[in-house]
Amino acid sequence: MSVRAVTNLARSSITLASTRRLGVTSTLSLCNFTRTTTNTLQSLVAVHKKPQHSQQRRTMATTTSATTTTAPVPFRTHSPQPDAAPSTPLTHVFFHVPTSTWTYLVVDPSTRKAAAVDSVLDFDPQSNSVSTETADGLLAFARQQRIEIVKILETHAHADHLTGAAYLQHQLAAAAAPGTTGAVVPIGAYSSIRETQAHFAKLYDVPMTELEGAFDELYDEGSEIEIGDLKGQVWHLPGHTECSAGYVFGDAVYTGDSVLLPSIGSARVDFPAGSASRLFASSQRLLSLPPHVRLFSGHHYAASPTFEGGNRCSATVGEQRELNKHFKEGVASQEFVRMREERDRELNEPRLLHQSLQVNIRAGRLPKGQDGRSYLRLPIKAPAGI
Repeated sequence: MSVRAVTNLARSSITLASTRRLGVTSTLSLCNFTRTTTNTLQSLVAVHKKPQHSQQRRTMATTTSATTTTAPVPFRTHSPQPDAAPSTPLTHVFFHVPTSTWTYLVVDPSTRKAAAVDSVLDFDPQSNSVSTETADGLLAFARQQRIEIVKILETHAHADHLTGAAYLQHQLAAAAAPGTTGAVVPIGAYSSIRETQAHFAKLYDVPMTELEGAFDELYDEGSEIEIGDLKGQVWHLPGHTECSAGYVFGDAVYTGDSVLLPSIGSARVDFPAGSASRLFASSQRLLSLPPHVRLFSGHHYAASPTFEGGNRCSATVGEQRELNKHFKEGVASQEFVRMREERDRELNEPRLLHQSLQVNIRAGRLPKGQDGRSYLRLPIKAPAGI
C-alpha cells in the first residue's frame, strides 16, 4: 500500500497518558463516536492512567533508563585518514536493531565537540511504550569518551523510527553544571521541514502553533555548520522526502536515506512531495564527489547482504558507483524512475509510520492534548457508514 494513500484514510486517535514530557504507565479504554464529513469516520481511542488495582488491561508506558546506563560499544569507529581533507571528523557508529537505523556521533578530534545525527527513541508497538535506553546509551558513551555534544542533527522527518532529538536536548541541559545557564544544544534540520510539518499537521490535526520552534536551527542549501573546529556544509537532497538533507564534513557525508548501501540501493519515494527523478538527481550529486569520500547511510536491513566485510553503515563514492544496485554507473534516470515507482506500489507502509511522523515533526516531543496527556492519531481504513 502506498504511503501517499494514508491521506485518504479515515482517522482514529490513540493516546499516551503522561504526567511528564515522557509519561507514565497508562491503559486503553475505548469510547466511539461518529461524525459524518464526506463519508469519513472518526473513532477516538482514549488512554487513561492505569488503575493501580488492575493488571488485566493492555498498557501504554513511557520509561527512562537509569542514570547508571552502561556505555555501549560502537558498531564501528571511522577515524580520519592521515591524508584526509580538512574537517573530516571522527565518526562513532551506533545501530538500532528494531528499526535498522544508524546513528552517528560526528566528533571533532581536536576539541572533542560533536553532533549527534539521526538519534532514536525506543518504541514498542506491541505494548505501545516509549523508552530511552538507546538514547541514554549514546549519552553514556559521550560522557565516557569526554565528548561534548553541541548539535543534534536530523537528515529528514523519519517515517520508520522516533527521533531522540528532544530527549537528548533535555538530558544535555539537565546534565549542565549546577548554577550554570549554558546554551541549549540546538536541534537542526533542513528548512523545508516546515512544509513537511504543515502537510502532516493537516493529516493529524496538529495546530501549527504547536510546531513553531520545534527545530532550533533551519538550514538552507549551502548553510555552514561548525562542530568545534570542523566546518561542514548542508546539501539539500530531495527525493525520498522534500526535507531530506546531507551533512558534508571533509571526506565524510551523512546522507540519511538519499543513498542507501550498495546492496539495498535506494529508499522509497512515495511520501508526500517524494520524487523518484529528484532522488536520482540527489544520488548523482553525491556520486559526483571524489571516489574516496565516504557516504554514511541511514539504514541497513537484516535481509540485505553484508557489504565490505561486514561494514554495513557506509560505502565510498567509488564503491557506490560500481556496486549500488539502483544507482551504479550506466543506470539512466528514466530506468531508475520506472523501477522505483513500480517497486513503491508494492511496498507496505512503514511499521511505525504514524507514530514516527507525529513525534518527528515535533523534533521528538510527544504530542499533547488539551487535557495535558499525550496523543497519537492513527488513520484507519473503514467502510462508509461505520
